[in-house]
Amino acid sequence: MEILRSTKTIKMIGTFIGALLGLVTIASGFAQVADFVPCQEMPYIMENFQADSRVLDNFYSPSTGSFYGFGRRGPSASYPEKLERMDRLYKEYLDKLGALDFEALSQECQVDYILLKRDLNENLRQSQVERRELDSVAKWFPFSDTVYDLFKLRRRGIQPDAQQVAKEWSGIFDQIDSLKTMLKESDDLSVLVIRKATDVGNGLQQALADVHGFYNGYDPMFTWWTSKTYEDLDASLKEYTELFKQKQTPDKNGIVSRKPVGREELIRLLEYQMVPYTPEELTKIANEEFAWCEKEMLKASQELGFGNDWKAALEFVKETYVPPGKQPEAILDLYEKSVAFLKKHDLVTIPPLEEEVWGMYMMSPERQRTNAFFTGGTNITISYPTNTMDHEFKMMSMRGNNPNFSFATVHHELIPGHNMQYFMNERYRTYRNFGTPFWMEGWALYWELLLWDMDFPTTPEEKIGMLFWHMHRCARIIFSFNFHMGEWTPQQCIDFLVDKVGHERINAESEIRGPLSSNSNPLYQVGYLTGGRQFYALKKEMVDSGKMGIKEFHDKAIRLNAMPMEMVRAIITGQELTKDFKTNWKFYE
Repeated sequence: MEILRSTKTIKMIGTFIGALLGLVTIASGFAQVADFVPCQEMPYIMENFQADSRVLDNFYSPSTGSFYGFGRRGPSASYPEKLERMDRLYKEYLDKLGALDFEALSQECQVDYILLKRDLNENLRQSQVERRELDSVAKWFPFSDTVYDLFKLRRRGIQPDAQQVAKEWSGIFDQIDSLKTMLKESDDLSVLVIRKATDVGNGLQQALADVHGFYNGYDPMFTWWTSKTYEDLDASLKEYTELFKQKQTPDKNGIVSRKPVGREELIRLLEYQMVPYTPEELTKIANEEFAWCEKEMLKASQELGFGNDWKAALEFVKETYVPPGKQPEAILDLYEKSVAFLKKHDLVTIPPLEEEVWGMYMMSPERQRTNAFFTGGTNITISYPTNTMDHEFKMMSMRGNNPNFSFATVHHELIPGHNMQYFMNERYRTYRNFGTPFWMEGWALYWELLLWDMDFPTTPEEKIGMLFWHMHRCARIIFSFNFHMGEWTPQQCIDFLVDKVGHERINAESEIRGPLSSNSNPLYQVGYLTGGRQFYALKKEMVDSGKMGIKEFHDKAIRLNAMPMEMVRAIITGQELTKDFKTNWKFYE
């Protein structure tokens, strides 16, 4: 009996040791490719913060419809209750970070600590900005609290006093009638007030629709009292919101310009993105790079027989467009050439599944008004004329999307650019995604710089195509800063793209219409070349010096997930960090 027990014990120990060795082997394999989680504390906190943010945003946002009881949540305007609740969340997680021993964290997790703390404080700052903006339009929406108080009851299904709801909604209808008269007579509304009022009006419509959609047809008294009143109120609120939009006067290009953010805000945003340069310094660098592009353009122009008239050579290249119906084939051909080049030089690991599953779609004519060129990511969306466009628009689109121009950007959008970024972000360090254009656009742009250095373009036409886009990225820095510091109008930005870079005018208008008419990140256009140069400088520091192989560098960088480039550098170089880290990496020579 004792012998039997001993035998069983030995077998159990053997099984345990075998399993342990197996785990060690697996862990060793993970370590070799840097797929392991570098610590437990920060991924746990970050994943929980993301989950808590999602459920709170979902709970406090009106539903825009339902499917088997599950509401579809779309973008909704902020309101005081939601802002206050989100601020409590941000403070709660700042306290959780404060309870951690920063020095005891691994270096990579110290990076996550620094960035999460940065973002939580930025969220609190943005809440204060949002409150000021809501205050600026409060007089136009005196009924806002009434609507959101009812939405609060709706979230728990509390049966309202239907007659009282009808009375309140009828009162709001009357208020809006009076406010419409005031609004029509107001000619001094700022762009910020107009846009915030539009957001608030849309948010109130969503909240009212959510309440009505929940009770109507289920609560007979609610249905009897409010059906007609809701229908009238919804139409009136929609018309009222549209009146704010009509206060915006578009220029001759149909652009309703946003308000420039100013130099002080640009500097704050650059610091937040960990880019220790002023707008003037980055503009100076962009002009220097533009001058380099012009010199290279002259070489290609001379090779084509156009002498020093590189703009004539550029016009010649524009005429290399493919016939209607042939653009998808041209894009596929360029994709295959770029991937073959990557594999030939063993530059980066390309998962077979990634090559298998990227898709191709055509861009709608309407979307081409704000995006004249194809876009990429999980799929590539091709911008090319359709039968509904007039002749001038067709020709400008075809000329602007010729294969030699696309030569520089198919790999930017697919592999190893945005498609690879999306693919890897869903598989490595999935708890981390500190989204920034300096990483997202920077990585894709970096490959344009690297492939140029490696003589990927072999004909003068291909070189002109790559140089055109390099010039364009320089121009984006120049016009973005000039606009946001109040120096240039949208029209001057368009003229600059046409006269200096050589854009087709309609394509230039589409390039300006998006960033200068929306409330998008003022630094997004700056992020392309600046982020590309950050990656380029890091490659020089680590690969050109012999510290890492080029494939090792690319595989390491892409698997870290999105974050400011200075933090990518910190991880790869093993830089010593403090919890109050400030940006200091001067990456331009």
